[in-house]
Amino acid sequence: MNKEEKNDLVLALTEQIKEYGNFYITDTANLTVAKVNAIRRKCFESDITMQVAKNTLIKKAMEASEGDFSPIFDVLKGSSTILFTRSATAPAKLIKQLRKTGEKPILKAAYIESAIFIGDNQLDTLINLKSKEQLIGEIIGLLQSPAKNVISGLQSGGNKLAGIVKTLQERG
Repeated sequence: MNKEEKNDLVLALTEQIKEYGNFYITDTANLTVAKVNAIRRKCFESDITMQVAKNTLIKKAMEASEGDFSPIFDVLKGSSTILFTRSATAPAKLIKQLRKTGEKPILKAAYIESAIFIGDNQLDTLINLKSKEQLIGEIIGLLQSPAKNVISGLQSGGNKLAGIVKTLQERG
């Protein structure tokens, strides 16, 4: 790969980092071509973009992007594959699924909406992450719950009060 091709790849990686906002770095070293192609197909099915690149090029792309990626730099050793996604959990779920049939890919690091997760032991944490939309929905539900209880209480109390008033008027 000549210098111009490397620069083009760094630019492409930089754009993907900015565009997707979420990415995983995995170790896929020593996998057969057939296994890597199978992973690519599963990535495509899960709307994940897979890119194999040299660690130095990945690091340059991170440095050119907005954000502090420095904690990830230490894991950029050996063979690295970067998975870009809009879904924070899709790559983690895919890695977990792929690990049922082999010991790789191994999670090196993940960058999810400015949070950094280092190490394969973070896989279950990433699988259980809730999206921003899910969290907002839960908060809205929690905020609405007391208001619904008050309204319900007022309505049922109002019906009882109307019944009492009616009874008093009839006796009256």
